[in-house]
Amino acid sequence: MAVTDNSVISVKGALKPRFDEILTTDALLFAADLHKRFDATRKRLLAIRAERQKRFNAGETPDFLPETKHIREGDWKVGKIPADLLDRRVEITGPTDRKMVVNALNCGAKVFMTDFEDANSPTWTNCIEGQINLKDRWDGKLDFTDPTTGKAYKLGPNPAVLMVRPRGWHLLEEHVTVDGEPMSGALFDFGMYVFHNAKKALAVGSGPYFYLPKLESHQEARLWNDVMVHAQEKLGLKVGAIKATVLIETLPAAFEMDEILFELKDHIVGLNCGRWDYIFSFIKKLAKNKNYILPDRSQVTMGKAFLNAYSLLLIKTCHKRGAFAMGGMAAQLPIKNNPEANAAAFAKVKADKEREAGNGHDGTWVAHPDLVPVAMEVFNRLMPKPNQLDKKRDDVSITAKDLLEIHTGTRTEEGFRENIRVGVQYTEAWLRGRGAVPIYNMMEDAATAEISRAQIWQFVNYGVRLEGGKTVTRDWFARVYDEELARVRAEIGAANYDAGRFPEAAKLFRDLSLAPDFADFLTTPAYQLIKG
Repeated sequence: MAVTDNSVISVKGALKPRFDEILTTDALLFAADLHKRFDATRKRLLAIRAERQKRFNAGETPDFLPETKHIREGDWKVGKIPADLLDRRVEITGPTDRKMVVNALNCGAKVFMTDFEDANSPTWTNCIEGQINLKDRWDGKLDFTDPTTGKAYKLGPNPAVLMVRPRGWHLLEEHVTVDGEPMSGALFDFGMYVFHNAKKALAVGSGPYFYLPKLESHQEARLWNDVMVHAQEKLGLKVGAIKATVLIETLPAAFEMDEILFELKDHIVGLNCGRWDYIFSFIKKLAKNKNYILPDRSQVTMGKAFLNAYSLLLIKTCHKRGAFAMGGMAAQLPIKNNPEANAAAFAKVKADKEREAGNGHDGTWVAHPDLVPVAMEVFNRLMPKPNQLDKKRDDVSITAKDLLEIHTGTRTEEGFRENIRVGVQYTEAWLRGRGAVPIYNMMEDAATAEISRAQIWQFVNYGVRLEGGKTVTRDWFARVYDEELARVRAEIGAANYDAGRFPEAAKLFRDLSLAPDFADFLTTPAYQLIKG
């Protein structure tokens, strides 16, 4: 399928039922226009990322930018926040599959962030069926009947506010090309959604609302702002009709929060502590610096060290500018066959949300509908008003040193082995088209798999000495890798293991863990195994 308008827009993916409702001529021309106007800037900014990483690899550490000090010290605010985004105390996240979309919109959360990014395996089918599901939401046609049980699901009378997370700037959509060049996944996801749904959402008192992932600089935020301004002009929308929340989930972005808000000030409503990706980014950006090797993932908690510092700075920065400061993800899942373990897991969630609400966050994330009441009770109790914009946190003073303070803790063999099991199982599920995967009573997505891979790389690369005296070597890694794959096979059953894509997943995960240079993203090479 090809569309021509001064350039050739080609759709290389299979055209399944209803795909033509999304891939219309006008929608493709709109997306191609975004590509022609903004893709060169996207590539230039990715090259700047790579150059900056070289400096980090040489020993430089991030710091606040002297050239933007006037923005940090200036007196300015973000634009008006829409009425349906004034109370965001509990948000649920998940992929764009139809059952998830219906259930998440109905679950009682204030907001549902549906995800084309870390909770989505970007197969062509997943991406286009996701767009169909979101279009159906605004067309009043969203329902689902479970083919196994026959149970019917329909959208309730008071659904959550819908926000959409497109893919990050680094990811491609290779099933759509413009003059032979693959489209940016971010521009494709954004373009399809805003083209089909912006006016319909605005007509019923909501709007085209987005979560923007993986930004590393205010220049990348400026690019998103330019995209939004242009999209509004093309669609005949008012300036500021499109609204976004930016995830602060990379280490460099934590030093540019004011600047990111400033670049997007007509379109931004808040920042979010994307904790899992932030941990991954912390390891990745400082991977070549042996002074920044973290303890086991389970000990890298939000109330301490660099995570606590960035959370407090985010609250202070947002509230100074009239923007919301959203808390991070509770990834715990209900443990239905073990009431004691379930109670302990829910107690962890409650304590985490009490920390967030007490510190001044305006809302939080959960990964499962059963956690919505837990988080809602905490924020209802500690945040009786719709938000906490009046909680300025002028008492907070965060330095660059605070943002780089690593957690104290231990590095254990069991933590190392669990990283292997989680990383390989998640990668295998991703190759089968699943982006949000329950593993060991946690909802894992690409970010948590990246943490697993990143920690293994550091431990192997620096020969880390574990608790008990064992030193991590490549030979030892190879042995325990085989042992943990055998354990996974025993845990999920030989038939399930053999029917999956474990050989590919295991090879990819192992190769990235042992690579001489740290690869930016696991999902980039993995995409080549699923794009078809």
